[in-house]
Amino acid sequence: MRAFPVVLLLLSVLPAPAAEPALVRVLREELDRSFRILKEKADPPPYFLSYSVHDQHSYSISATLGTLINASEGRSRLADVSIRVGDYKLDNYHRLRGQFMSQGSGALTLSLDDDPDSLKASLWSHTDRKYRQAAERLIRIKTNRTVKVEEEDTSDDFSREDATAGSAPKADLKLDLPAWSERLKKLSAIFRRYPHVLTSKVVLHVENRNESLVNTEGTGVQHGRNYLRLMVMADTRAEDGMNLDRFESFEAADPSGFPSDRDLEVRIEEMARDLDQMRRAPLAEPYVGPAILSGRATGVFFHEILGHRIEGHRQKDEAEGQTFAKKLGEPILPPFLSVVFDPTLRRHGDLELNGWYAYDDEGVKARRITAVENGALKTFLMTRSPVAGVAKSNGHARRQAGLEVVARQSSLLVESSRQVPEAELRRMLAAEAKRQNKPYGLYFKDIRGGFTTTGRGGPQAFKVLPVVVYKVYADGRPDEMIRGADMVGTPLAAFAKILATSNKAEVFNGMCGAESGSVPVSAVAPAILVSEIEIEKQRKAQDRPPLLPAPTASAAGI
Repeated sequence: MRAFPVVLLLLSVLPAPAAEPALVRVLREELDRSFRILKEKADPPPYFLSYSVHDQHSYSISATLGTLINASEGRSRLADVSIRVGDYKLDNYHRLRGQFMSQGSGALTLSLDDDPDSLKASLWSHTDRKYRQAAERLIRIKTNRTVKVEEEDTSDDFSREDATAGSAPKADLKLDLPAWSERLKKLSAIFRRYPHVLTSKVVLHVENRNESLVNTEGTGVQHGRNYLRLMVMADTRAEDGMNLDRFESFEAADPSGFPSDRDLEVRIEEMARDLDQMRRAPLAEPYVGPAILSGRATGVFFHEILGHRIEGHRQKDEAEGQTFAKKLGEPILPPFLSVVFDPTLRRHGDLELNGWYAYDDEGVKARRITAVENGALKTFLMTRSPVAGVAKSNGHARRQAGLEVVARQSSLLVESSRQVPEAELRRMLAAEAKRQNKPYGLYFKDIRGGFTTTGRGGPQAFKVLPVVVYKVYADGRPDEMIRGADMVGTPLAAFAKILATSNKAEVFNGMCGAESGSVPVSAVAPAILVSEIEIEKQRKAQDRPPLLPAPTASAAGI
């Protein structure tokens, strides 16, 4: 008998069920209504329907040479409707061989007001249109299959996943536009002291991104993030016409995550000095030999060469090169290297990471995965589109509003069990150059980005775009900066040349563009020593530097 009061007490303090967010409830009501009616009346009936809403409040400020050139604020609310007819085995998202994959028809613009009738009316008309497109496409797919050879990968078109329910705090950062405008004007004015800088700009971009998603399997999630990016860009021109630029960006979840103004001033002055040194540096010549890639350069290297080639949809598409499609369980990297993708990781040390999110764009909860372990390929980056050997999503479906999801990277982490101090890595570089009878090796200090081709119609190659490169002489002479070098190669050959890594990781944050648009990504990696890398000459313009001195130079008596 004495147990009853205890039980009653425990029941009385249990938290009440979390209320479904208002927008999610409206989406759910229209989703259920549309799905029920289409199941009754449509032929063929849909078996899956999802609504997702991208609500974005943004600020943008730009300044140059101490003056403001833009200060704006805006908000948009876009919706995507994904409807599937057929079944999990074969549906309207099946690849039509010989045609581009995307079914994106542009995002639907929704009212900014939370008026249920307006929201439902917009979703209703768009759902009807998307259903008609889906039904027509399924007919074409079935016809396509009868006239084409049998596909190599016969896995299902869609995976069954557990329903997800969750609500994270909404992103709602308020930015003081006047105060930040003054701050950026002050920072941009630093370039006035450097007349060799032809153009320069300091830009702040802030987004409050809130995502809501519901589907007919029971998933209902709402989550948000603040995304702040402070960018500094400047360029100059060498006497031979080559345009040279420097770009620095700083990412944060709120303004306190940015460096202090004093630290930013130091970085801007370093950029200006780098540009002066770059325009005077000798032009790079084609070269094949040993090199060190800084941690940031290594991050881009792995993002371009490995990351894009293990995105799940590329393993199934026979128009793709499928470099690693049949290599699950096999070594693809040296055994001292592992590669992890972790969208749940928000920071590395003091730095924010771009590539984090709570749920992917199919409503699957983000999770850490080990893609390569001790050199062996363990899995691909997966959406709900299965491929041979991997039947389920691992939370890497991503897109820009208006495009269909595909597998994309999040935060890439390179881990190494063969680490040495950076000074030792440089000694190893000099020794490798001597062994190869090369007068020097290369050091890629900073990088702007890169790109890769993965389709069978082009070479299976990559190009990484360095901006600060040095010759490191084997005989101990001081390092010499060079300019105009692009790093090129093919993936399988490049990975086989990695000899060791440093014991210090660096962060590269950026935006990655691919079939599903532009998404924020990160890479965390140590410096690597490679026995062989190839560089080629960078394309250059033919215009000489300006004949007239800059007005800032005249004012300063230069």
